[in-house]
Amino acid sequence: MSRRVPRSRARLALALGAALAAPLTPTPPAAAEPSYTVTPLKFTVRAGGRPCTVDADLYRPTGVNRARPAPAVLGTNGFGGSKSDGSTDTVGKAFAQRGYVSLVYSGLGFGRSGCLISLDDPDIDGAAASQLVDFLGGRRAADDGTSIDFVTLDAPGDPRVGMIGGSYGGAVQLATAAVDHRLDALVPMITWHDLAYALNPNSVVGGRGVPGVFKWQWANGFYLAGEGRPVTPPHLDPSRINSLSCLHFVTGACRTFRTLNSGSYPPGRTAELLAFARSVSPVSYLHRVKAPTLLVQGQSDTLFNLNEATATYRTLSARGTPVKMIWQSSGHSPRPSGPAAGELDLSKGNLDTSYVGRRVLAWFDHHLRRRTDVDTGPAFAYHRDWATDPSRAYATAGRLPASVRTFYLSGDGKLVDNRNKVAHGSRTYTNRLVPTSHSDSSLAGLGGQPAAPPHDTKGTHLGWTSAPLTRPLDVVGAPRATLRVHSPRAERTQNSGDAADKLVLFAKLYDVAPDGTRTLVRRLVAPVRVPDVTRSFTVALPGIVHRYQPGHRLRFVIAASDDAYFGNRGVKPVTVISGPRNTGVLRLPVAGS
Repeated sequence: MSRRVPRSRARLALALGAALAAPLTPTPPAAAEPSYTVTPLKFTVRAGGRPCTVDADLYRPTGVNRARPAPAVLGTNGFGGSKSDGSTDTVGKAFAQRGYVSLVYSGLGFGRSGCLISLDDPDIDGAAASQLVDFLGGRRAADDGTSIDFVTLDAPGDPRVGMIGGSYGGAVQLATAAVDHRLDALVPMITWHDLAYALNPNSVVGGRGVPGVFKWQWANGFYLAGEGRPVTPPHLDPSRINSLSCLHFVTGACRTFRTLNSGSYPPGRTAELLAFARSVSPVSYLHRVKAPTLLVQGQSDTLFNLNEATATYRTLSARGTPVKMIWQSSGHSPRPSGPAAGELDLSKGNLDTSYVGRRVLAWFDHHLRRRTDVDTGPAFAYHRDWATDPSRAYATAGRLPASVRTFYLSGDGKLVDNRNKVAHGSRTYTNRLVPTSHSDSSLAGLGGQPAAPPHDTKGTHLGWTSAPLTRPLDVVGAPRATLRVHSPRAERTQNSGDAADKLVLFAKLYDVAPDGTRTLVRRLVAPVRVPDVTRSFTVALPGIVHRYQPGHRLRFVIAASDDAYFGNRGVKPVTVISGPRNTGVLRLPVAGS
């Protein structure tokens, strides 16, 4: 019988911990009189071979009971957060107000939940969430004996349930769906496809197996925010302590962070690093995910860029899993002009008044309430920050743009639209022992920190600039650049046995205004560890949505360094030689062509 639920480094660590805890938006204003009850609950679950306590809140809409059940929504926090942070508890409130039973919880290792931080491992975090699905399905009770019988069931023990959440709370949905096929709908927001790419990216197409370039600011922000918490609070669950050398993370995570910070990639250690990072990433288990998935990714995001969601989208689509994708404006990184008007703000619960919010409601209405008359929208939608009417800011399409605009890297520094216009020439840059280029800082906009403008130091980069455009050019997707570079010093060291000796460079796109002002599009760069400098290679830049206005010029840059990343080991001059028959090529995915 069911029991009735009653009514009722250090600055970097601190700044990034706050950002990752609530990656979407600030705390909302006071809510109106609720139409639901909230019951705090604790669950002891088995995850990773050990018992873990999960701290949760159950939101029950008024009027929902055994005779009138409702589908459920399950959600959890971003990295460093808890069930009580702004965007997580508002998920419970917002969906309860709309008639869904909501269960929000603190992820393992966060808030008052126990166990170690395991980076959304399906066999740990996914297994824990699956046991919460058992509760929603009436299969188990909370630790205090509370059980429920008012969630819609598709079969005994099989509740009608969806999940929603951002960042760390996004990947856990895919991890849970990989181990529990009872999930009926997912909405992962601003999350990763492959942590190896996210934290140690190599943007070379087909460069799998060659370690990338360590994104030290973001990665160490995660690590220090997790490890830097006190170990003596009275409420701290002992299961959250691993060892003196690895306090709060699982051992594999600590080893990965240490390897990355060492700046060295010996073959054995590198294989271990890549294996662990991928084992806890959707790239390794998406073949097991069957639940309909609405992916939402942010354009302003130097942590998890649009390529992450695109890879997940393509994988799920190829396997026949129902999937759609939205590229909203907001991500983990601040927009220079502030939040876009009309964007979804989970901490405010503005589901009805934002494009993405309405798409989420339609997704759940269709898949959880089984309202087949509700249209879930187009396969692909993307926010355009140049739209003058916020209500028309999103463009939609049945697929990602397939049209391509091609430019060639001329020997005189021009970016030309015809191979026959390429001038013969060679140009050289060299790195220094300290970073000489800046794109983005993970501290930007946090704690009053100013956002330093991007820059490249003379002599440490090469750029190619187009003629002024005569009409708008809308780039939608991930540009690609095919390059061939000459670096005798890199050639001598690249087969040393340590991948850290291979050449590192950074590719990026600027928008140059008529007055000469240069804007690094969304502050995004493509880090590259060149597999073999004796061969040409293709770089997949981060996806963007950007309009180059008439009169503006494109500028493609390769730089020797970036202060948000580790760089070259030693000084390695680089020369780029161009000619009509042998030159670099830049391909831009464009819309409206």
